[in-house]
Amino acid sequence: MKKLFSNFKGDAFGGLTAGIIALPLALAFGVSSGLGPAAGLYGAIFISFFAALFGGTDTQISGPTAPMTAVSMVVIASIIAANNGDVTIALPVILTVFLLAGILQIGLGVLGLGKYIKYIPYPVVSGFMTAIGVIILVTQILPSIGYYSKQDSDYVERFKPQVEQVVFNRSVDEIKNKKQDKILKLEDYKNAVSKVESIKSSEILDEAKVLAGSETSGVWGTLKILPRALQNINWLEFILALGTILIIYGFKKITKAIPSTLVALVVMTSIAIFFKLDYKPIEEIPSGLPLPNLEIFTGFSFKSISPYIFTALTLALLGAIDSLLTSVVADNMTKTKHKPNKELIGQGIGNSIASVFGGIPGAGATIRTVINISSGGKTKLSGMIAGLVLLVILLGLGPIASRIPAAVLSGILITVGIGVMDYKGLKAIPSLPNDIAIGPIKMSSEVLIMFVVLLLSTFWNLVYAVGIGLVLASLIFMKKAGDYLGQKSSVSKLEEKPWEDEISFPDSLKDEIFIKHINGPLFFGSTSDFLQLKAQIPDTAGTVILRLDRMEYMDQSGLYAMEDMLLDLTKNDERILFVGLHQQPKYMMERIDIIPDLVPYEYIFITFEDCMHWIKQHINN
Repeated sequence: MKKLFSNFKGDAFGGLTAGIIALPLALAFGVSSGLGPAAGLYGAIFISFFAALFGGTDTQISGPTAPMTAVSMVVIASIIAANNGDVTIALPVILTVFLLAGILQIGLGVLGLGKYIKYIPYPVVSGFMTAIGVIILVTQILPSIGYYSKQDSDYVERFKPQVEQVVFNRSVDEIKNKKQDKILKLEDYKNAVSKVESIKSSEILDEAKVLAGSETSGVWGTLKILPRALQNINWLEFILALGTILIIYGFKKITKAIPSTLVALVVMTSIAIFFKLDYKPIEEIPSGLPLPNLEIFTGFSFKSISPYIFTALTLALLGAIDSLLTSVVADNMTKTKHKPNKELIGQGIGNSIASVFGGIPGAGATIRTVINISSGGKTKLSGMIAGLVLLVILLGLGPIASRIPAAVLSGILITVGIGVMDYKGLKAIPSLPNDIAIGPIKMSSEVLIMFVVLLLSTFWNLVYAVGIGLVLASLIFMKKAGDYLGQKSSVSKLEEKPWEDEISFPDSLKDEIFIKHINGPLFFGSTSDFLQLKAQIPDTAGTVILRLDRMEYMDQSGLYAMEDMLLDLTKNDERILFVGLHQQPKYMMERIDIIPDLVPYEYIFITFEDCMHWIKQHINN
């Protein structure tokens, strides 16, 4: 406790600054996620406070981040779509998935897996981060020009027949389920049609708006509707978004002492309110303290969240990577050492509590952490104060914050999308070596992995893209490692220079005894060459000496290759002698009885000198 208040003045200023900077981003990420600005603000409050309190990085400021929001956006959209576009019904399921992600993060920390996060390949992270930037940029085009498909009456009208068909099919299914024989008659279909006709036009319109919104969501949806949107630009919304972007980039050139994002938010909102412009505000932020959504627990159903378990794990891993990378940055600035597993537990607790109160998930935020440290923050208190600052803003300025133009937050998100891309990885593309060939095309394996993750994340699925990227990176690494070890593990040379202890080997025995050197491990990358050993042995040789002094390791592929080769040799009554057999290969060969069935213990020698002594006693010249 004494340490917590050892730097109160610095922590208070650092936390205050970080909290103010977090406000516009929290609101923007909440809107982008699809749950509204309040969800972003709730996430920032609880994650910042509890991740700081229980985490392993003293100066870390946590909250909603671009990568976490991008994945959350996909999760939210898919669950809402699965619940007929009803956010109220979908919300408990969404928050349960977020809660599961937090619990999984705690599990990662408890199991001590924090130290293994660093093994995720850079090209996967690079492709993912760039995809996040592209997704944010593309999906913010429509709100930045003031186009909302749900408000485009002509576009919504197209979906009314589809809604009527959905209602009709639903009615038919209900009638069929009530009948024992499951056979429908003409009267049943007439009843279904009557049910469609009885639905109010306002209800059909609401359903059509949901379908229109779903059709234009995500990158593909935005690109499909973009030509129509550009014909229906709301110039006021566009000017508000553009003004926000110009202030964010322009104010940085004047001073960095005051966050340009906050300046843009205040200036553009003030202009919109003062001149009484006819703009679209963000959703209303509820006043008062956040309340827990107990339906997460009372209405829990494993069936409803089972399709999203892998997604929850992805959120947990992504949050872990995001947070621990920020922890490394904090370590470099403060010359301290974070505790990775404790940090994961803290992040998991923060995300779990935030989900119960309706907040979106988050992670360690690099920019906010850097500003906290630069402003004097040194202990956990700074992160806790940042969360409390946001809570005070929520309680005191909620009604005012509800008047922020949606286009302003869209402009903020566009700058976030531009900033989150991995320009370091993109700039390195021309200089990376072309180490693989796909048909006639030579290219860098790192570039291939990065673009696979980038394209799949942008146009298909963020979760599966990361999984495919990891598998692809692993396969390429195995190929490279196999090729490298294969070069060092020489088993294919027909003519080999004798080793130093073989120089005095009698010429009279060279036709009868064949000596083969195994240089390096015998593994899956070298087994094909090893199996050709029989073809290298002269017909006159009745004894084969395998020099295994430099074969310190064999895998299962190598083990069975050795067995196949030895079986092939023993069929012709050829004698096999081992020299310099190491403990690991010996243990492997004993497990499947290569030793002693194919190579008796008396044929295994520690040194070549011991082997020569045996040969002189048992093989006639």
